[in-house]
Amino acid sequence: MARMLAFEVIQPGAFTTVQDLGRFGYQKYGVSICGAMDRFAFRVSNLLVGNEERAAAIEATIIGPKLKVLGKMRVAITGADLSPEIDGKPAPMWRAFYASEGSILSFGAPKSGCRAYLAAAGGIDFPAVMGSRSIHTRSNLGGKGRALVKGDILKIGEAGVGSQRSRIPSLPEEFVPLYGKHFDVRVVLGPQNDYFTRRGMGTFLGSEYEITPQADRMGYRLKGPKIEHKRGPDILTDATPPGSIQVPGDGMPIILLTDGQTTGGYSKIATVITVDQDLLAQARPGDRVRFQRVTITEAHRLLKEREKKIMEIRMRLS
Repeated sequence: MARMLAFEVIQPGAFTTVQDLGRFGYQKYGVSICGAMDRFAFRVSNLLVGNEERAAAIEATIIGPKLKVLGKMRVAITGADLSPEIDGKPAPMWRAFYASEGSILSFGAPKSGCRAYLAAAGGIDFPAVMGSRSIHTRSNLGGKGRALVKGDILKIGEAGVGSQRSRIPSLPEEFVPLYGKHFDVRVVLGPQNDYFTRRGMGTFLGSEYEITPQADRMGYRLKGPKIEHKRGPDILTDATPPGSIQVPGDGMPIILLTDGQTTGGYSKIATVITVDQDLLAQARPGDRVRFQRVTITEAHRLLKEREKKIMEIRMRLS
C-alpha cells in the first residue's frame, strides 16, 4: 500500500498518541485493550474523512500538539474543543476540511472536554502490534512505544474511495456531544458489590466525587465520601475490564479505563457502562462525577442505541 508523509511534530502537546479501536484478545496475557478513550468521537473523525472507523488517528489530551502538514490531505477534528487552528485561524470541528502542504495545524487553550481526535484520510500508518496500531506507553507497544515527541514524522496510508468524494461532510448538529464539568455516569453494580455495607452502597450511589490529578488513560482516582466495606477491600485477583470501579482500603473509588491493568485484587463495586466510558474520556481533573445504577438489560439497550446512531451518521456522511 502506498504511503505518504503526513505530519511533522513541532510541539507534542501534553500527551499525544496514535490510537485505533484497540488491541483485543490478549487480556488473558496481561495486555491492555488500549485504543481511543472516546470511541464515539474517534469513530466519527474517521467517518468524516472517509476512513474505516478503526483506522488509526491522533489522540490529543488537554493541550494539543503543533503539527506541520507534509502533504495536502483531508482531515477532521472531533472530541474536546482544544481551540484548533490551521495557519493561525480557527479550524472547524466535527467536519472535514483540507489541510495544505506546509500548513501548521495547532491547538490552543482547552475550552471543553479532555481528548480531541485528529483523523487524516488514509489513516495514520503505524506498524500493527497484536492487531492494533494503538500506542500503549506502559508496555512500550505501538510505534516507538511512547507518546509523540518533537521531530516525529507521521505517515498515512493510501486514502480510500470515501475520502475522494467531492462533498466535504460535517456532522449534523444534533449528533455533536456537549462536554461539561459534571458527569452523570451509569453503572451496573458488581461483581463484588456484596463486599460493601448497605451504607457504603448508599454513599457510592448518593454522593458526588471529584476527579483527582491522578487521572490518565489507565484510570481516574476519585475523592469524596468514603465507601464502607464489610470486611476489607481485598479479593482473590480477578479480571478488571475497562470501566471497572475498584474501591481500595481508603474507600475512594478508582475507575479503570482503556489502558487499565487486566487483573486486580481490590473489590469492584460496579462497572461503568460502555457508552458512558466515552463520556468519562472527556472528564478532566477537578470535574465532578455522580453514579447512577442501571441494569445490564438497560446497558445493552443504550449500547444498541449508540450503534444505531453511528449507523445513521455513517449513512448521512456517505
